[in-house]
Amino acid sequence: MLIVLSPAKSLNFETSHHNKKVSIPQFLDDASELIHVARNLTSLQLQSMMTISPILAQLNVDRFSNWDRQHSSLNSKPAVYAFDGDVYEGLDVNSLESKDLNYLQEHVNILSGLYGVLRPFDLMQAYRLEMGSRLENLRGRNLYAFWGAKVTESLNDKLKNQQSKTLINLASEEYFKVVKPALLKATCITPIFQDYKNGKYKIISFYVKRARGLMARYCAQNNLVQADQIKGFDSEGYAYCQEESDSGRWVFRRKLAD
Repeated sequence: MLIVLSPAKSLNFETSHHNKKVSIPQFLDDASELIHVARNLTSLQLQSMMTISPILAQLNVDRFSNWDRQHSSLNSKPAVYAFDGDVYEGLDVNSLESKDLNYLQEHVNILSGLYGVLRPFDLMQAYRLEMGSRLENLRGRNLYAFWGAKVTESLNDKLKNQQSKTLINLASEEYFKVVKPALLKATCITPIFQDYKNGKYKIISFYVKRARGLMARYCAQNNLVQADQIKGFDSEGYAYCQEESDSGRWVFRRKLAD
């Protein structure tokens, strides 16, 4: 069983981590090619492409300029410690035990606009390049064209070593679009998280992102290797809802006190 997550826009390269196990991203040559393209963009072009502020645009111009193909612990950080958004607050990697971290490295993949796909301990350098960015390149008009079938093929290779040929999609729609279902050699299950508000259950973005991290954490702490085991997910009040689920879409609901 493999789990895919989205990356985060927010990064944390300031605090240290204590995990000495690191790995190298699979698609560094491809990332280098994208960096070469991105370095030709002005701050104004980045503002427009990613709908970000002038300050953020200039920060990422500088990041692209400083990016080095040689990744080491001196200039990079393991991805799971570098990303700092709601998903990763739910995952809370710094409080996990060694066995849980080993599970993450074996079962979790982080989809990435720049790196294609990252294992949790893969070293990465600071960047922002969202998968939905319309960055023209030699392979096409956007990053989906650039990555083509590579990400799916990488997931298929990793699935060969898994007991259960199942992919748990905890990524956003924007990122999961880089995975080609017709080529995926696995059953795909997408957990849906709904919260009760104003008299009905609905999808609330902030809660969904955190819940995705919580579910990845639950899988790691309980060493889950079969998809059906995920139905026991009960972190922070969520529970599996059989009547609202189908074979590829598993619904988890919670009703917080008003």
